[in-house]
Amino acid sequence: MKTSAQARAVVPLGLAQTLAWASSYYLPAMLAAPMARDLGIATPTVFAAFSVALVVSACVGPWSGRFIDRHGGRPVLIGTSLLFAAGLAALGMADSVTTLFAAWALMGIAMGSGLYEAAFAALVRLYGHGSRNAITGITLMAGFASTVGWPLSAWLESHYGWRGACFAWAGLHLMVGLPLNAWLPRAGSHPTPHADVPEATATRPAADATTDARSATRTTVLLAFVFAATWFISTAMAAHLPGMMQAAGTTLAVAVAVGALIGPAQVAGRLLEFGLLRRVHPLLSARLAALAHPLGAVALLLGGPALAPLFAVLHGAGNGILTIAKGTLPLVLFGPQGYGARQGWLMMPARVMQALAPFLFGVILDRLQAGALWFTAGLGFTAFLALLLLRSSDAASAQSPAMLARESSR
Repeated sequence: MKTSAQARAVVPLGLAQTLAWASSYYLPAMLAAPMARDLGIATPTVFAAFSVALVVSACVGPWSGRFIDRHGGRPVLIGTSLLFAAGLAALGMADSVTTLFAAWALMGIAMGSGLYEAAFAALVRLYGHGSRNAITGITLMAGFASTVGWPLSAWLESHYGWRGACFAWAGLHLMVGLPLNAWLPRAGSHPTPHADVPEATATRPAADATTDARSATRTTVLLAFVFAATWFISTAMAAHLPGMMQAAGTTLAVAVAVGALIGPAQVAGRLLEFGLLRRVHPLLSARLAALAHPLGAVALLLGGPALAPLFAVLHGAGNGILTIAKGTLPLVLFGPQGYGARQGWLMMPARVMQALAPFLFGVILDRLQAGALWFTAGLGFTAFLALLLLRSSDAASAQSPAMLARESSR
């Protein structure tokens, strides 16, 4: 597929993803406090409802991915535009804790079928092994979701209240997100053909098939751990970065300034992946990215506040590349067949850890203060070691016709 043809799909999908992330994942940061005040509840209760949405999204992911494998991403993403609009409208009408949690649960269904995993699966369904640049492209665009979402949510809340902000985001999904997702090309009537599987697998003896299945299971477990560990770190830093920086010895002003470096560093990391690192195997770029947070954390702990900017740049760049790796590693290790469903299962533990990270890391930070960074550094280094255990040949051979038949029949 020519690059220009991919660009015609990537640009609208990237814009739609920017809208989806800005109006869901990045929404509570600006609206949780006014929601809580108006409903007469504590702010952590709003974040608890948001955590429920993340858990719901984890459960929805595999089923959404399976549908995309069979029918393409266009109908799913069009449907999620409607779901996002409905969920945001329900949030705007919430008048109790029960309706608040119900609205966020509906948002969780939209998030599980309309954020990166679904977009990656849609691209793989269209372009197969040639999807790496397209995946990088949409993450480059959606990397500005917080840059757009936070100021716009704050402006809408200040002028129209938090309910008006939710209704405005709902309207944007109907007027902007829906047409953008409808722009996505229609997938073929059949899933990615089994021709992507090495022909030699068809004649392998049963013993080799058993070995292949074990290799695939081992690779799946390692990838799921890597994604869960790195998403825990990313969410923990997003929730507690200012407090953690102050615990490490910076002032609040410095902590805020350092935090502002993470967004640009994430985009810079994705540009690096799109340029230099796309010439290497995704495993190598993922290993380098997994090391970035531990190196930055150790530098901050040993060097003090003066090295806080270095920590922010390393953490942000690594996180930016790892976001792409979550889409490309399953593709290169397993191939495009059954990608959507597999991606959903791989990301399920990561979504759960994402939901738990703000609370768990908050407890660790309260007890260890700056020493909490040793915990995330160790977790990141363990993810790096898990990536070292992966080889590019680990799972490619596991896609035997029998396994593919089982995957397609689920």
